Amino acid sequence: MKPPPFEYHGPRDLGEALETLAAVGAHGKVLAGGQSLIPMLNMRLAAPAHLVDINRLAALAVVRETPAGVTVGALARHSEVARGGAHPLLGQALRLVAHPVIRNRGTVVGSLVHADPAAELPAVLAVLDGSVRLASAGGDGVRNDGVPGGGGVVALPAGTAVRDVPAREFFTGPMESAARPGELAVSAHFPALGARTGTAFREVARRHGDYALAGVCAVVRLDEDLHIDAARVACIGVGPVPVVVDVSGVCERRPAVSVDWPAVAAAVRERTDPEGDVHASPAYRLHLVGVLAEQALREAAREAAA
Repeated sequence: MKPPPFEYHGPRDLGEALETLAAVGAHGKVLAGGQSLIPMLNMRLAAPAHLVDINRLAALAVVRETPAGVTVGALARHSEVARGGAHPLLGQALRLVAHPVIRNRGTVVGSLVHADPAAELPAVLAVLDGSVRLASAGGDGVRNDGVPGGGGVVALPAGTAVRDVPAREFFTGPMESAARPGELAVSAHFPALGARTGTAFREVARRHGDYALAGVCAVVRLDEDLHIDAARVACIGVGPVPVVVDVSGVCERRPAVSVDWPAVAAAVRERTDPEGDVHASPAYRLHLVGVLAEQALREAAREAAA
């Protein structure tokens, strides 16, 4: 299989990359890790007239930890972020992404922009209410470095327009994000976890490394009496975008041992509407997401209490 014809661009600094993207507009695609884009090109599922390779932009290969959370630059590879242990839930999710060869090349931000509803990293960003920073050459964006979407992590050229888009607005549909033609996702911000907070990620796949038939990542926070103060899950493979469900009310501020977990699982199922395919029926995916939600929430609650 061969990709359709395209014009290759290899900018050597961020300013040149943004100018190139502005010039090619909707006819261009960004190449970072390429672990999703290259197969799509070869299968003729994507046919951009221009390919803008950002791999020479070393300034984007950064990961920064602050009390507010972890900000990941556009060229930070899955394996680098996982080894750094920057964020517990991010690390748990990255261990489930494909295989080591893919993780050595694929990028965290690239996975977010790809916006596959069965992928792990969009769910992590969604359940944490994180954000993605989009930059462009000029335009109508607003520079807002005070927002924890990556301010100061990536040095931007003068006059760059910046948008920090929260996860709840970033994922707009299957393989669709809020990134506009001419914009480059330069970083993503994963907010820090508070005290007495636990996380977990559970999924079921046909084979190790495959996309999940369904998956759930969970975040549980306990109060001083070790009662569940807040509980959220983000589900993958059961909707066009990551499905975030707040089940704090169902947990009723109880200790984990006395929570009605079947009721919690039912609440999660009620918020999902999976489709079937050759791998799994809608009913099976609906069953899976409830089972996995209960498992992930129990595990997160145990971690929070430890």
